[in-house]
Amino acid sequence: MTADPELSVQSPPTPAPKVFTDAKAAVAHLCDLYTTATNFLCERFSSCVAGPRPQERFRAFYPEIRIKTTSYAQADTRLAFGHVSNPGEYATTVTRPDLFRAYLEHQIDLLMCSHDVPVTIAVSDTPIPVHFAVVNDANVSVPQGGAMEYPLRDIFDVPDLSTTNDDIVNGTSSPHADGSLPLAPFTAQRVDYSLARLSHYTATDPEHFQNHVLFTNYQFYVSEFEAYAREMLADPNSGYTSFVSTGNIEITKADEDCPHPAKLPQMPTYHLKRADGGGITLVNIGVGPSNAKTATDHIAVLRPHAWLMVGHCAGLRNTQALGDFVLAHSYLREDHVLDDDLPVWVPIPPLAEVQVALEQAVADVTQLEGYELKRLMRTGTVATIDNRNWELRDQSGPVQRLSQSRAVALDMESATIAANGFRFRVPYGTLLCVSDKPLHGELKLPGMASDFYTTQVQRHLKIGIRAMEMIREMPLERIHSRKLRSFEETAFL
Repeated sequence: MTADPELSVQSPPTPAPKVFTDAKAAVAHLCDLYTTATNFLCERFSSCVAGPRPQERFRAFYPEIRIKTTSYAQADTRLAFGHVSNPGEYATTVTRPDLFRAYLEHQIDLLMCSHDVPVTIAVSDTPIPVHFAVVNDANVSVPQGGAMEYPLRDIFDVPDLSTTNDDIVNGTSSPHADGSLPLAPFTAQRVDYSLARLSHYTATDPEHFQNHVLFTNYQFYVSEFEAYAREMLADPNSGYTSFVSTGNIEITKADEDCPHPAKLPQMPTYHLKRADGGGITLVNIGVGPSNAKTATDHIAVLRPHAWLMVGHCAGLRNTQALGDFVLAHSYLREDHVLDDDLPVWVPIPPLAEVQVALEQAVADVTQLEGYELKRLMRTGTVATIDNRNWELRDQSGPVQRLSQSRAVALDMESATIAANGFRFRVPYGTLLCVSDKPLHGELKLPGMASDFYTTQVQRHLKIGIRAMEMIREMPLERIHSRKLRSFEETAFL
């Protein structure tokens, strides 16, 4: 953003770039630079928000990580991340290094080990929007435009959508102005934008999100998740430390009261936490591909190790029964919300590690295996559409496409979640439960499925949790598949 030429610009002191060969020290310096910058903006903002128009602009900058390689020596090609493909200079801006400390330490350490070069930590030339700088200070809030006596953007940098985009993950980015290439999948501005959106949509702080995320499309799963969480908190050997409900209400004991807010956010979210972040987050995204895209767009910046859809679907085969499970191994994408970012001709492959974990979880919970498991679970194509009442239209076209695709189930979220997992390089999977069979006269009507909800929700949720626990035990280099990586990838996961 260009400053008003009539105003001088005041910024915090800019220290010289520092070179590091120790990842922990590098991240500690990132934290220092970021804290200095945000404290400067918070202090200046607080001092002038209620006063007359200042006679200078205030600007602070994100810190950055930079690395330079000169060799074509090939890194360990078994890894999907942790190395760059060609010699050159690579850089990324960083926000909230305190929140991403473990992630940054791991990624920097891998990078230095792969290429035997140090990293340089410095102040970038990318301004921090004041909104993102003050968001973690409970005593400071940014007023809406028009509430102040002068335009906020005259004095501070504000969010700029032209630099907040998905060009890197979509493979359409260009080198930075200085010729360096992206080091991470998201810029600092893009991350800050999503962190703010997550707090708004889920009513829980980003700090609570765990590395394994379950998505569902029904509130019925929430009470079962809380019940399971209380079981785990009652077991001192479970490894789980607390349960966080909507509104950041956190409990650490099984019998502790956990009041629910009178008004739920758009996407109620709950977290069963472990000290290392390896717990499970449950997000009720509601119904529809737009919600599914919104949730995954923002959760992706947290770089989870896996996300799974465990919701309800329409069974499309006469041989299916209410309560049967569907394990998606391919997707028919008619949701349309990702068409501009990921064309429908891009295949969304099943990930073997996730598929095996889900199938084994079904076997563990149902106590069925082999040929007997086929009575309860079917593997096949899941179709995702954007029309909740598709049954009311001329069915000849849709039904023919569903039949030609060999679809066994239909919903409004799964393909969107899987496609965004593919786009953001987040391992994904889908296990659905049949709640109606519209092609065979079994519509979802009030009271019709009450027994189904009672008996199946608990079992379905436990299958999703069991699958995540198996995925958690896998090494990162195994679960983060090379299938998700393109020709030229960022070194950071």
